[in-house]
Amino acid sequence: MLELFPDTARIDVGELSLGGMRASGLAGQFGTPLYVYCEATLRGRAREIRAAVPDALVFYGSKAFPNVAVLRLMADEGIGADVSTLGELALARAAGIEGEQLVVHGNAKADEELRAAAESGATVVLDGDEAERAATAGVRRVLVRVTLGVEADTHEAIRTGHHGSKFGLPPDHALRTVEAALALDLEVAGLHIHVGSQLADTSGHLETIDLLARFAVRCRAELGWTPELVNVGGGFGIRHVLEEREAPLGELAAEVAEAVARSWGEHGLAAPRLMLEPGRALVGQAGVTLYRVLNVKRLDGVTWVAVDGGISDNPRPELYGARYTALSASRADQPATETVSIAGLHCESGDVLIDDVSLPPPRPGDLLAVPATGAYTLAMSSNYNATPRPAAVLVAGGEARVVRRRETLDDLLALEVW
Repeated sequence: MLELFPDTARIDVGELSLGGMRASGLAGQFGTPLYVYCEATLRGRAREIRAAVPDALVFYGSKAFPNVAVLRLMADEGIGADVSTLGELALARAAGIEGEQLVVHGNAKADEELRAAAESGATVVLDGDEAERAATAGVRRVLVRVTLGVEADTHEAIRTGHHGSKFGLPPDHALRTVEAALALDLEVAGLHIHVGSQLADTSGHLETIDLLARFAVRCRAELGWTPELVNVGGGFGIRHVLEEREAPLGELAAEVAEAVARSWGEHGLAAPRLMLEPGRALVGQAGVTLYRVLNVKRLDGVTWVAVDGGISDNPRPELYGARYTALSASRADQPATETVSIAGLHCESGDVLIDDVSLPPPRPGDLLAVPATGAYTLAMSSNYNATPRPAAVLVAGGEARVVRRRETLDDLLALEVW
């Protein structure tokens, strides 16, 4: 199971360690639930994609885990930021990311967001009839997001390139948007696509890229314009359980880059500069969530292991059936002889983190580690049941530092007015 964990994960005298830190020490110092991020894994994934596509512009899809420390680390590795809200933009700018290192998305951008994007010098992805508002806000450099009708092989909630998607523009509408943006003297630098998330292969990308090249030919013929940049989005997956297919980030990125070069060449187009926006693939495997077992309930047909977290810190299992596994972090060398289900503490029957996982016979006080939780956990967390959000720490070389502090009851009360 360690292959699902960060690169530095080890079993040391029967206990899980991450970044040279024992899980029990991390839990004791910072409390649980606790998100633990491995710096070596974050840097490793960043360097993997940079080596695979050295000439491409790479932007971290920050919605996976918008955090100033992680954004700074990515910038240190030559990776910019893809943001989609005013808050994500503020975090990226706090990390020192500005100008061409920023791409601003969104299917419903407010004027305030467009003005902030202009102030930062970001490239804005037009996703609707917003060219005039973007120009009025002072935006100069834009891409146009095109939706080409490809059904990605993933859960319907995270498909984005199909007909009828709320994202992007069908070809006829996209062509009119390019024309309108050019008429407004915006710098229309290129085109953008995104086919979906948690993709283990590039089949959806390859089909979409070929259709995009055909659309670029149409732009040249009808508008006398060809894209200098082609942003193929992200969506590269990771393994959350051993049964899922491996999705090597570098290999997938290289396949996409080759497909763009090939399709553009086949259609007689000048080779564009490639842009990529991986999110989950950069941070997902780097993160582990530590939980404390509070209660064990052995019933006919099921043993419930209740932990001190749940859908408030990881809503993905209930939202779209995401699967995870777990390791007994403090008894990792003991035989996993009992099959249990791991439940959260919330007042929801659907608050089940993991069904049917094998552990050493669990007992209250055990420490559990859930791997591959670096993406879309803290980012999608909530205060459901008035539960403060957990802390996040970054580990490296036997040291840990807080990159997002634990919320407190005072934080919750500070928002109340009476």
